Amino acid sequence: MTASRADLLGRATTASQGTITRKEVQLRPVFRSGELFESIPGLIVTVHSGEGKANQYLIRGYNLDHGTDFANFVDDMPVNRPTNTHGQGYSDIGFLIPQIVGAIDYTKGPFYAAIGDFGAVASAHTRLADEIPTQLTVTVGTNDYQEVAGGGTYHFSGGQRLAAAADLTRYNGPWQPGLDFKKVNAALRYSQGDATDGFSLTGLFYKSGGGLTTDQPLRAIDAGLIGRFGTLDPTDHSKSLRYSLSTHLDKPVGPGQLAVSLYGIHSTMELVNDFTHYLDDPVNGDQEAQDEGRTTLGGAASYTVADDLGAIHSETVFGLQARYDDVFVSRRHTLNRTMILPYCTLEQPDGSVTRYAAVDSYCNADRVHLLDLGPYIQNTLHWTPWLRTVVGLREEYYHATDQSEVTGTGGRGQQWLFQPKGSLILGPWAKTEFYVSAGRGFHSDDVRGVFGTVPAQGVPIAGGPTPLLAATTGYEVGVRSDIIARLQLQLALFQQDFTSELAYNADVGQDEASAPSRRQGIEISGQYHPFRWLELNADLAFSKPRYRSYALAAFGLDQPYIADAPNFIYSTGILVDGLGRWSGSLIWRRLGTHHLADGEAYPTDNGFSEWNLNAGYTLSHGLRLGLGVFNLFNSRDDAADYYYTTRLPGEPAAGVTDFQVHPLEPRSARLSVTVNL
Repeated sequence: MTASRADLLGRATTASQGTITRKEVQLRPVFRSGELFESIPGLIVTVHSGEGKANQYLIRGYNLDHGTDFANFVDDMPVNRPTNTHGQGYSDIGFLIPQIVGAIDYTKGPFYAAIGDFGAVASAHTRLADEIPTQLTVTVGTNDYQEVAGGGTYHFSGGQRLAAAADLTRYNGPWQPGLDFKKVNAALRYSQGDATDGFSLTGLFYKSGGGLTTDQPLRAIDAGLIGRFGTLDPTDHSKSLRYSLSTHLDKPVGPGQLAVSLYGIHSTMELVNDFTHYLDDPVNGDQEAQDEGRTTLGGAASYTVADDLGAIHSETVFGLQARYDDVFVSRRHTLNRTMILPYCTLEQPDGSVTRYAAVDSYCNADRVHLLDLGPYIQNTLHWTPWLRTVVGLREEYYHATDQSEVTGTGGRGQQWLFQPKGSLILGPWAKTEFYVSAGRGFHSDDVRGVFGTVPAQGVPIAGGPTPLLAATTGYEVGVRSDIIARLQLQLALFQQDFTSELAYNADVGQDEASAPSRRQGIEISGQYHPFRWLELNADLAFSKPRYRSYALAAFGLDQPYIADAPNFIYSTGILVDGLGRWSGSLIWRRLGTHHLADGEAYPTDNGFSEWNLNAGYTLSHGLRLGLGVFNLFNSRDDAADYYYTTRLPGEPAAGVTDFQVHPLEPRSARLSVTVNL
């Protein structure tokens, strides 16, 4: 049967968690890899710059910027990067090849003991397939798009498998000038056995580079200085490199089940952006290069024991997660990308600008070491056939050191955070379950702001020091039901409070700790299967994002409105598979209204609406034709927009506070031919 999500009735911990099937991944229209996660109900994935930068993630009334509070894992490797050069929790998923995705498990809220940093609002665990078809796909498209992707699986004796895949892509886009974005992805995976008694070893490689066209002042477009797809600084650019090795071992041991995973990741990146143009430097402009080199080592181990205590069935998971990051992050003042300027500028709270000498060409450069240890225990008790409880405890230990190579200052600190979590599940009655959940979670903060080694990081003194770990508390009640034949329904009402919101500072292109906040909302999802070859689905998500009123004055906010936090997100889709030789999908996504200025009711923006189509037809002799049409009705909405101060040549020294926009790409098409080898 065509199904986008697994039916978790009788197994789920909360009303809002789920599993995206491999079928959904294969059928969805995917413009870029990150949009795979839009299969998660209530999540929008968009961009405000070029292909070489991490996506923007929005869910449950949160603008999670490039990934903060949306924990992303691929083959159990964490994707989010704490103390990143561009944004806390930066989650670049460009290394993921869609053809090797087996399934996506997702959660929402801080209710799961096995999920730590960045997972308090939502998380996604992407499982890789042990077997992929042996085939080659060639794709060409409008806006100068070319892609060649191929892979296959070789079977050894004894159930051993070796799967390999590669993807080469080039994309210019509608941008002026063109991005000339190129990327190379490769994957090699050895596996044997199954999910309960098996082993795997996976290597991934990713390299990309190309232009960036970030959000631009709307007044520059209206005045004809640039076109709608133009940029004031055509030398903005990105480069990324990532390679990793991960391994899994699953094995019955004694009375329980052992699961162990280990990984090593090395990544580098350079983002060259000009956010404010001539606001701080009226002569050479405000372009800056943000660089990072990172090595991440870590792993996880869990042991699951099931037992019967009379009529009560118990299942207990004992786990430990560990991660260590060695990071060098820096920022330099540049001109036309190639020239490193010998001075830096820094805007002060009163709006004035301080100019100071760069040190070894760096405006800031920090050597950071991070250690995150997360032991946890979670117990599920089936008290009766209609009552079960899930109770978890997690203790986070976070240790960080930071040494600035510019100022010579540094810091060292640690923090423990106790996180209780629990759910009560009633049912199923008439194929219907009810859930009540509560829990505590957190996100880590950029340690440069915690220790004050970079003056632009952190919060006003009145708001108190930036915490190493910012705690959050969440509550959720909901229901999931299969009572109507061929229809699956899920409903969740939630509230979540953060002790410290993360806000985006466009002046330096970084996230900073801000005021405490609260979200309240409701999510409704449904999947209807009138025929085996057809699914109709819809996801509606409404939220009310607000800063807490008691903290407004301390953070210099006039009103409780949170910038870029959406009030609603909709999506609906049609999936077709097995209709003769036809398969495909039609997806509508809608990002709702949101306020654009922190602490201000106005201005607001209406968000965007977009339809995307994917159609496939299987020919004889192992050939398959595919057609993707994106932005089907050629919407002229913006993929992302902001409201902040920039300066163009000839404007007042204080600049102009204005809309900054990044448009949706115009209607485009991609034609692919797949041959089975």
